[in-house]
Amino acid sequence: MAEPLRPFRLRGCGSPQKFGVAAGNLRGLLRKGCRLLQLPLAGSRLCLYEDGTELTESYFRALPPQTELVLLGPGESWRGCASDIERFLAAFCTQSRAVVEAARRLLADERAPRRQKLLADLIHNLNENILAEEKEDDTKWFEGLESRFKNKSSYMRYSCESRIRGYMKEVSSFIPNVHPAAREAYKAIIDLMSDKLRSVKYNGCYFDRREEEAVRLCTAEGWFSCQGPFDRDDCPCKHSINPYSNRESRILFSTWNLDHIIEKKRAVVPELAEAVKTRDGREVNWEYFYQLLFTVENLKLVHIACHKKTNHNLSCDKTKIYRKRKQNHKIS
Repeated sequence: MAEPLRPFRLRGCGSPQKFGVAAGNLRGLLRKGCRLLQLPLAGSRLCLYEDGTELTESYFRALPPQTELVLLGPGESWRGCASDIERFLAAFCTQSRAVVEAARRLLADERAPRRQKLLADLIHNLNENILAEEKEDDTKWFEGLESRFKNKSSYMRYSCESRIRGYMKEVSSFIPNVHPAAREAYKAIIDLMSDKLRSVKYNGCYFDRREEEAVRLCTAEGWFSCQGPFDRDDCPCKHSINPYSNRESRILFSTWNLDHIIEKKRAVVPELAEAVKTRDGREVNWEYFYQLLFTVENLKLVHIACHKKTNHNLSCDKTKIYRKRKQNHKIS
């Protein structure tokens, strides 16, 4: 007695087109599929679209009708829907114009609001001008900025410098809170920090995609990833942004924060003032405080939603506050 036919949705590897095929057993479905897609029967096989599981006869019998399947020819492989995503992402780099046109055609006929938004965002993102660096190559990116900025990296470098200069001002503004007897020593440390910051151009390279030192915070293409919150493995929302892509992304990036893990106002600056006050002849390790205040040793770039506003409850390392004295050993 012939087994009853059951309908399935069948597609080839790498093709979005689906066909309705009915069969009563795995061998029959494979034979019909190979004839339909013009593949050799020898070496071909069927698997689930969802996760790439290869079908056996017993597994086939347990499948519900209308299950989506992929027919693989000799040498072809399928890792589930992730394979479609990989090809889709690859198209961004190699066929971005074709993807934009396809998305526009879909958008013209799309009625569902959420899908309309996804297609509109896709078109917007693929029309970005990420690789353009000079002003004449992406004039819209520079709208609203001072005319002195001639390329994107110069503005991003200036933006970072401004943040670091702001931190220096906060350290200086703490002088009235320092013990009167320690203020001159505190000011001397501020001068040392200022000299070092000027020598490294206020660490502006952190946001400059053309500088090798920037690799800790971004890639050569200018992508920045959220590194917070610090008490988890990574950003739970996987925030990322490329401020070089378009004007809107540049403006949005200005809302991201450089978050001090050991807090600047609550911990680092008060600890520095206390160290100067109680040094009792010891030399304050100002470079340790410099690292905490102005470098990625203690700074994480975070999306504003991941900026932990509550007390971090972290303190400076007591063993690094003062420089170790060199020991003089007598020769007997």
